[in-house]
Amino acid sequence: MSELHFSRHRRLRGTASIRSMVRETHLHKEDLIYPIFVTEGEQVRQEVPSMPGVFQLSLDLLDEEVNEVVDLGIPAIIVFGVPNDKDDVGTSAYCDHGIVQKAIRQIKEVHSELTVIADTCLCQFTDHGHCGVIEEGKVLNDPTLELLAKTAVSQAKAGADIIAPSNMMDGFVAAIRHGLDEAGYHDIPIMSYAVKYASSYYGPFRDAAHSSPKFGDRKTYQMDPANRLEALREAESDMNEGADFLIVKPALSYLDIIREVKDFSGAPVVAYNVSGEYSMIKAAAQNGWIDEKSVVLETLTSMKRAGADLILTYFAKDVVRWLNEK
Repeated sequence: MSELHFSRHRRLRGTASIRSMVRETHLHKEDLIYPIFVTEGEQVRQEVPSMPGVFQLSLDLLDEEVNEVVDLGIPAIIVFGVPNDKDDVGTSAYCDHGIVQKAIRQIKEVHSELTVIADTCLCQFTDHGHCGVIEEGKVLNDPTLELLAKTAVSQAKAGADIIAPSNMMDGFVAAIRHGLDEAGYHDIPIMSYAVKYASSYYGPFRDAAHSSPKFGDRKTYQMDPANRLEALREAESDMNEGADFLIVKPALSYLDIIREVKDFSGAPVVAYNVSGEYSMIKAAAQNGWIDEKSVVLETLTSMKRAGADLILTYFAKDVVRWLNEK
């Protein structure tokens, strides 16, 4: 029999040490952003029913959570607010004494080194649950921009290091950049939810943030999941308007979009590992159908491999513990 000639790729898989040496994609704690939900009241530590291990926290219990994040070495958090008072224009979103503003001030007083990102939207603060001003059942784009800019300025004034607008109004980055610059916050970066799809994966988050729309849906401002080129148009617009980071949300079903946005823009790209992705893994793990640690690490590594520089994930604390085990 003549000698066969073929490639022996398995030579680089023979031992754990060799596999580690040639590994192309690495997941680090520095890649992670951890979401925190803050709410009114005292001694509130309310687990989100559809998100095991995720809690709404009142300010008197917030320090314990943030201390844990800092001790684990997670470099950044993003703050979502769950207010008591809501109205048709989301006044508590841009009030200097709103729940998000109070939380940011409290966190920065104790942990000035922690990067605090403020989610900048109105849906948690409006009584109708939409991300803007409503007139005759429609979300008005331009009147909403003024309120978003006011919200961003109030969050920067409270001490936010990064503003992360998530509303998907046309011109929202330009309006917020203008508002921040006029108020003297030239150095505050904008982490834009540049590519945000009208996804079915958001359900558990709406439990956590009490932000479900009271009528209709968000398909007039969030993107059609079938569209790819639209994502590039949205990303380009946000960069031209002054965005410093680009978020792709959700992540798992949009890995192709993450790669295209990264290649197209060259900007830092953030993958949002959203609530539905989190809850599916949690449910399967609790039923014994999958190994949670292995699936989470594989999933987040796929986001890094697709081109994400950062990952916003509810698994952040667990991931750091698992990485430390290694």
